[in-house]
Amino acid sequence: MPKHNMDLFSLNGKTAIVTGALGLIGKKHCEALAQAGAHVVVADVNEEAAVAFAAQLGDNHLGIALDVTNKASVTKVRDAVVDKYGSIDILVNNAAINDMFENPAMAKELSAFENYPLDAFQKSIDVNITGVFLCSQIFGAIMAAQNSGSIINVASTYGMVGPDQSIYRNECGEQTFYKSAAYPVTKGAVINFTRFLASYWGNQGVRVNTLSPGGVENNQNEFFITNYSAKTLLGRMAQANDYQGALIFLASEASAYMTGANLVIDGGWTAI
Repeated sequence: MPKHNMDLFSLNGKTAIVTGALGLIGKKHCEALAQAGAHVVVADVNEEAAVAFAAQLGDNHLGIALDVTNKASVTKVRDAVVDKYGSIDILVNNAAINDMFENPAMAKELSAFENYPLDAFQKSIDVNITGVFLCSQIFGAIMAAQNSGSIINVASTYGMVGPDQSIYRNECGEQTFYKSAAYPVTKGAVINFTRFLASYWGNQGVRVNTLSPGGVENNQNEFFITNYSAKTLLGRMAQANDYQGALIFLASEASAYMTGANLVIDGGWTAI
């Protein structure tokens, strides 16, 4: 019997792992997956908070400690998930470091490319690229073995375009900090890693797509919000829940013939 249209979006009985699950968007990913019927694995470095948030989502979800840069940690989570649920059906590679130079702890001088610390660049590579590689390898191998699965790699507008440094100026026109190379470089790598993995595992029923979100409004100052919003065709920053529909689309049978693609949800920033 053919599926009812809305059944295409159902995740009933599916197991979904979300990395960096306690972040602003990570929590919204978890909520959407749970509402669609999935068993959600809330994976984050803070185990206590992950367990508490998983309990808030309802019954039969799992909160667990995960360091995406540590192979033993990822393997331990894989074993726990397979032991509890018997499968891994969806992986959302959401964990990432994004320089927050709005925080005065890192001064304008330090954020400038000429002075940007190598260890900060390396840390972004470790989490944003190596972490995505490790989680895809270890969790994705389960999907390949069961001949089904959906991997969603979270990139960014800045994975496709260079940062407009002018939006990081204050009302007086002074540059308060610079967006560093680390985030654009790592997110650009994620987009092409998606293409690699989609072509590698396509014949084993594992779909791999990128979700590229734009900036989320999150207590930034009004001047920054105005500057950022002016770059988008919709004239606003994203709300934290603006990516939930796209995520469920990519996770579910609604996107059954979609792989290797980059779903851009950025208010039109990259459209012009």
